[in-house]
Amino acid sequence: MTGTHMRNEINEIPDAVARLLGGSGSVLAEAGQALAKADPAFVATIARGSSDHASLFLKYATELVAGRAVASLGPSLASIYGTRLKLDRAAVLAVSQSGRSPDIVSMLETAAQGGALTLTLTNAAGSPLWDAADIRIDIAAGPELAVAATKSYLSSAVAGLAVLAHWTGDKPLLAAIEALPDYLRKALALDWSAMTPILEEAGSLYVLGRGPSLAIASEAALKFKETSDMHAEAYSTAEVMHGPVALVSPGFPVLVLAARDAAEHSVVEAADALAAKGAEVYVTSRLAQRAHRLPFIETGHPLTDALALIVPFYGFAEALSRRRGFNPDQPVALKKVTETQ
Repeated sequence: MTGTHMRNEINEIPDAVARLLGGSGSVLAEAGQALAKADPAFVATIARGSSDHASLFLKYATELVAGRAVASLGPSLASIYGTRLKLDRAAVLAVSQSGRSPDIVSMLETAAQGGALTLTLTNAAGSPLWDAADIRIDIAAGPELAVAATKSYLSSAVAGLAVLAHWTGDKPLLAAIEALPDYLRKALALDWSAMTPILEEAGSLYVLGRGPSLAIASEAALKFKETSDMHAEAYSTAEVMHGPVALVSPGFPVLVLAARDAAEHSVVEAADALAAKGAEVYVTSRLAQRAHRLPFIETGHPLTDALALIVPFYGFAEALSRRRGFNPDQPVALKKVTETQ
């Protein structure tokens, strides 16, 4: 225990997820049943920051499990441009830890006016976003004092995943979600410090994934920026080969997040190809031949496998921040709640 709020909140993740599943199980089931009844033709999300990365994870999960296309709505469509959208066959999900960003609230209100069934995942029951939604889910993460979100990200993603599982009646996914807190406790003990020497003085890196693990990579890249003042970019392992690979020179650090899913082989092929170029590549897979292997937890389901990757990363990011001389609780020039217009 380091004593930072961020480390303490990372340690709380398994209990926060267990509290969500235990205390809000009926609400999550009812939300899934409401979606099944509405049978939306497509889903749209509204979010920013870590909440947007949780939404990206839910996009891939929804497209894979429910077979519904998912789009991300720019909040400024309502707050700045005053656009009205036709959403009468849509379900629209707003995700926000604070529930207080005016542009997120405005966009959800506009979605409702356009005929959408509206849902929110928030850590703030009674907030303006809570009041604006048809279906309200308290992610029950508890107070989050560190500026960089950790447990609220996991709780948002798990809540949305549970709603999806109930919507589609996916029993294997429901079982994997129910077992997730125990796997997250095991994930807390994983050590990714092998990356410390290459990242302690680094100024830039790539974080790669594909499918659901790309959403995890996006969240990891944000945390490198927030807590260690590093330029980190997240890419699909397919997309990185279409231009960004030009910047990968010998010694360039790359973190590759692979889940136990249909993309694992292609993700590892990309990791090994970058390692062959001389990059310092770390990957969460036993299949790697050239890249350095990082430990991971197998949860028994590809979606929860991907989600569990963020837990050891968060622990590593908190320690790296302190190693680089920063305070992970107070990132430079940031505050906890950003109320964008």
